[in-house]
Amino acid sequence: ITLEHGKPLADAKGEIAYAAEFFRWNSEEAVRIDGMIKTAPGSSSKIIVHHPPVGVVVMVTPWNFPAAMITRKVAPALAAGNACVIKPPAETPLTALRVAQLLQEAGVPAGLVNVVPTSTPGEWFDAATEHRATRMVSFTGSTAVGKILLKRCADRVLKVGMELGGNAPLVVFEDADLDLAVEGAMIAKMRHSAEVCTAANRLFVHADVADEFTERMARAMGAVKVGNGMDEGVTCGPMINEEAIVSIDSLVQSALADGATAATGGAPIEGPGFFYAPTVLGDVTMGSPITQQEIFGPVAPVIPFTDTDQMIDWANDTEMGLAAYVFSRDVGRALGVGERIQAGMVGINRGAMSDPAAPFGGMKQSGLGREGAHEGIYEFCETQYLAADW
Repeated sequence: ITLEHGKPLADAKGEIAYAAEFFRWNSEEAVRIDGMIKTAPGSSSKIIVHHPPVGVVVMVTPWNFPAAMITRKVAPALAAGNACVIKPPAETPLTALRVAQLLQEAGVPAGLVNVVPTSTPGEWFDAATEHRATRMVSFTGSTAVGKILLKRCADRVLKVGMELGGNAPLVVFEDADLDLAVEGAMIAKMRHSAEVCTAANRLFVHADVADEFTERMARAMGAVKVGNGMDEGVTCGPMINEEAIVSIDSLVQSALADGATAATGGAPIEGPGFFYAPTVLGDVTMGSPITQQEIFGPVAPVIPFTDTDQMIDWANDTEMGLAAYVFSRDVGRALGVGERIQAGMVGINRGAMSDPAAPFGGMKQSGLGREGAHEGIYEFCETQYLAADW
């Protein structure tokens, strides 16, 4: 993973452990797909409901978690009884092929898990979804691409699962434990080189503690070691390509032009490789493009607030609704605010929330369906009802 993607070796090892847990969890879920038998109210006939597999599932996976985003789909699909056809990203096809090889070595029957690397994804997807055997598409990636795939799936009314982009708010109230808040913000922002859909994209910090939080965050970001993911001590690797660097820097420069200040970083790192300096921006204003677009890089924009209701309006002022984070010593307050934020997942006083036992997914344009938990396996099932007399 590190050689192909570039993320730090420690993060790559963490991803492998996380990827394996989806098989552990779903191996148990396979025998927990429930059904129902009951007597029809108007007669003596029986109502039988069960959940057969969907069939062949086409899976389109992203480059930022080249192993875990495959196992998060394949494990429940296999547990439910489906066959899988995986199109890995052009950036990380080798990891996908290695995952398939491991599944083969583990005894998965030939033909159940298929990996098809391609340099013509559009043509491949059309062919795959037009095939009569295909009954579902499961996609993880950008909202823009997700919309295109949804339109193509509509022609055959295919079942879909969509885990799309995010624009996660992270809220720090004036009563928050700032040590915990900075630690959580660093996890929410910087894990896996900040190329994560659940990454904290907008840091709403109460004005009473905004300056202190910004200073502490800048020190923490300034201490991040950027470099080759194989080198010891590196905690932030390169961005995936030059296009990513250009996009990140464009957002940073527009924020600075709108009045923000760079507490640390604020530019690409000169030299070979696609590296961007870990950056903290203070006094960012709502309306700046950086508050509306997914950054997908090591940049933390701090937006001061004083009014909670206005802050919640700002947090919800986006078409995305994947993740959010709230830090406060008043747990009731944090939970209340978390419930008002339009996001499928909310971390309370913590910067990480992904777990195979929890339902992963978003609201609004951040996706359709859930992955993981008890809900995840049903994404790969149909519901069939039999009316029976005996």
